[in-house]
Amino acid sequence: MNQDPAEGLPPATDQYCRYTGEWIGTKLRWGLAVDKLECDALKTFADGPCEETVIDHQPAQ
Repeated sequence: MNQDPAEGLPPATDQYCRYTGEWIGTKLRWGLAVDKLECDALKTFADGPCEETVIDHQPAQ
């Protein structure tokens, strides 16, 4: 998938939390920027159905 969470999510709704968690982990690992729409979409899941999702990442070296 080449879209960020503001533009689209996987068709399987049971994968939303996994997808957003991995998306955030990748952003953190590589120090990538997040635009406002993307941030708002991620917050919607982080503050709602995915609040129990644990994001595990190692910073890139």
